[in-house]
Amino acid sequence: VVPLRTERVSMRIAVVGAGGQGGYLGGTLAGFGGDVTLIDRGEHLEAIRLHGLTLRPSRGEPRTVRVAATDDPASVGARDLVLLCVKTYDLGDALPGLQPLVGPDTAIVSVQNGIDAPDAIADVYGAERVIAGVSYVAARVEAPGLVEFGGVAGRLILGDLDAEVSERCRATAALLRSAGIRAETAAGIRAALWEKLVLVAATGGVMALLRLPWGSVIDSRVGRALALGVMEEAEAVALACGVDLEGAAERVFRFARERISRSTRSSMLDDLLNGRRLELPSLNGTVVRLGSQRGVRTPLNSTICSGLEPYVDGRPSDALD
Repeated sequence: VVPLRTERVSMRIAVVGAGGQGGYLGGTLAGFGGDVTLIDRGEHLEAIRLHGLTLRPSRGEPRTVRVAATDDPASVGARDLVLLCVKTYDLGDALPGLQPLVGPDTAIVSVQNGIDAPDAIADVYGAERVIAGVSYVAARVEAPGLVEFGGVAGRLILGDLDAEVSERCRATAALLRSAGIRAETAAGIRAALWEKLVLVAATGGVMALLRLPWGSVIDSRVGRALALGVMEEAEAVALACGVDLEGAAERVFRFARERISRSTRSSMLDDLLNGRRLELPSLNGTVVRLGSQRGVRTPLNSTICSGLEPYVDGRPSDALD
């Protein structure tokens, strides 16, 4: 973990959803003196309230930070910055609850997989408030109050929904960097959202379908072919949607093969193994849906959707071990 600095992070920040992504971002900002409130629920929230939030890197010593935490956004009040880090399937329920956090100048950063979250937020709160985030941070809740993350923090790419990068977006990235988070800005953020979808449709969907970590997938001839094929279908759909991703599948597959740890389990695989809901409709489901609308065949993504559909709402009661 980057050593604690003496200067304070100067925005009032709320993190909605303090799981892997939100816990890492909110805990890191709080550890650098930020005015941060985490909004979550259940055992994770209670552990944070009682004992603080522990951030444990895959290499290095864990650090526990004391940070305000609640399940009631109305008790927090308007914030300068809201980091919305809930899973895609919780987004619809979370959006109305943001209202007490949103003042005249509040910026809302979406940190979800898939391509739809920024527009869903914009439909409720206005596109001028929305900063789309594309996270390459590997983080997960290992136990209540404990978030594990990769030893070398991944990137968080931020961008406005139009092609330009606003001063607000740059200031948000600078704030995150001041806490040691690798944040950058990008014009044309929709291409970055799609490129992440190319990655997670394959890594998430394939690992969950095969019930295997990434190393076992990539060691298998069938696994490699399936992962690359899922990426190629997603690239074809992006191109059909007018997003310039020519060559993305090959580039992303090479990145995944060379840079993703062999022990990595995708969040969808973790959710499947733990009986939780799956983000499948927002990932492989989006590829299939948009492919159908634009006449692009997506047989591999469709196979993943069919194979995992019984588990979308959680583990079926009659599922075999």
